[in-house]
Formats: sequence, C-alpha cells, structure tokens
Amino acid sequence: MRNFLDFEKPLAELESKIDELRRMPGPEGLSIADEVSRLSEKADRQLRTLYAKLTPWQKTQVARHPDRPRALAYIAGLITDFMPLGGDRAFAEDAAIVGGLGRFRERPVMVLGTEKGTDTESRIKHNFGSARPEGYRKVRRLMELAGRYHLPILSFIDTSGAYPGIDAEARGQAEAIARSIEAGLAAPVPFVATVIGEGGSGGAIALGAADRVLMLEHSIYSVISPEGCASILWRDAASASVAAEALRLTADDLRRFDLVDAVIPEPLGGAHRAPDVMIASVGDALETALAPLLGQAPEALKARRREKFLAMGREGLS
Repeated sequence: MRNFLDFEKPLAELESKIDELRRMPGPEGLSIADEVSRLSEKADRQLRTLYAKLTPWQKTQVARHPDRPRALAYIAGLITDFMPLGGDRAFAEDAAIVGGLGRFRERPVMVLGTEKGTDTESRIKHNFGSARPEGYRKVRRLMELAGRYHLPILSFIDTSGAYPGIDAEARGQAEAIARSIEAGLAAPVPFVATVIGEGGSGGAIALGAADRVLMLEHSIYSVISPEGCASILWRDAASASVAAEALRLTADDLRRFDLVDAVIPEPLGGAHRAPDVMIASVGDALETALAPLLGQAPEALKARRREKFLAMGREGLS
C-alpha cells in the first residue's frame, strides 16, 4: 500500500477509488475500464499539478518519504561485487554508515552512504541514519583506504544529522566529523557525492566534501533541520514550514547558489514512485560527473576541491 503525504490527500482519494474499481467485478456487459481510465487521467493531472509547485516544506516531506529509496538500494542497484567493510578500528561498528568496495559500471570504487532503513527493524538497526563518532571514523578510514588503492569514492547522503546523544559527544562527535571532512578534502582520488534524501548538518557534510556534489530534485541540504531551526529562532517547532522557506534548502536553491553541481530530475511524484527509474538516473548522473575527474593528478584534484569549498565560505562572508 502506497504511503501518501499530507498535501497528497486529494490524490490519495482518487487513487484509492481507482484501486477499488479495478478490484470490483463489473456487471455483465458493462465495462468499468472507461471510468478507470478517466480517473487515472484525472489522478495524473492532479499529481502533475501538485508537484509543479511544491513549497520547501513539502519538498522536505518528499525527501523524508518512508518509501524513498535509501543508500543500500542505490548500492544494490548500481554497485556490483559489493563487499561491505565495517568498523573504525578504534571503538565499534556503526550501522548508520554503510561502506565498502565494489564496481560501478565495471570500475572499482569505494562506496559510502548514510542508511536510514526501510522498516521499523532496519531503522532501529541503522539508528535512522544518524551516525555516532565511530561511523565518521569509519568514513575516514575508508576514504584513506580508497586513496591508498587509487579508487574513486562515491557517497550517498541521507541523514537528518549526526546522532546528538551524550555518549556520542563524550566520544568526540565534532572531532570525528571534522576529521571525516578533512579526509574528503584530502582524498587523492575522484570523489562524487549525491544527496538522495535529507542532507542534514555536519553529519551530511562528513560524506559530502567532494569534487562534485549532486542532489536529487526533491532532496534537501541544510545546516539544520526546519524543526531545529524553528525551535531555536521561534521556540516553536510548529513553525518548521516558515523555517524551510528561510533556509533555502531545496536543490534548486542550492544549485542557484552554486553550492551543488547538478540536480538530478526525479520521476513524477518523487523517487519513491519509480525507484528503479530513479536509481538508473542517478547511475547515469554519477557516470557523467565522474568521467572528467578520472585521470586527473591527485594534487590537482585536492587543490581544486579545497578551493571549491573555500570559495563557498568566502562567498557567504561577502
């Protein structure tokens, strides 16, 4: 059964009626195909109308859709011979970060991702995509491993942010994130990051200090969640929709400000309506982004990457 967002309620009623008609045996000599076709066309128009003018808050809801394909789905669809690698070699394994070796269209690569999970059990296992310090130390370890063996890095970002628990802070959460960002900037190999859902705070940037940063059309990328921003500014998380407008967190906003390099269109109604199509589109975008980086000298890659992010800071201060 499809999950519908709050703003999709009119569409939910239409699609429910269509499903009901399809299951209903029609009276002898009377076809219901014409009615189903009429309602399907109406539902398609409704869907196009809804998604033609999504607000930033509605895009946030789409980015968080429970049926949206997660990092492991992209890895399964795009990476062959995937071999997971775990642990930070210091404290523990963190299931919120997935990573390992594999082949992307026959090319050996290192793959990283923040994984939210797809059902209650897997969401708890992966801590809803919010990593602890050992997760970011694993990221650093795998990035350094990629550099040692000259493997391009692909990352898939989908997290509301790093885990904010006191145990994570006690084990050096901020330092672990900073070291992960440092490892990304210092990687002597091509690095392409893709925001597939939420890109929240330093927990996202830890996997996003890349040569090319791509975003899905209905993904979001921000220093803080709309709810967190509203709680700080107005002491009211209910003002999240206002905060979403102010944060300029949509893919279109970030592309306009040159904070990301490309926006990948999603199927009508969002990635969750056609996950296989979405995964294939991301694969094509990754290949396009990766191709010009291959064969470049390590020092040139690192210098250009560092300058890219320093320029963002200078632009923000000007």
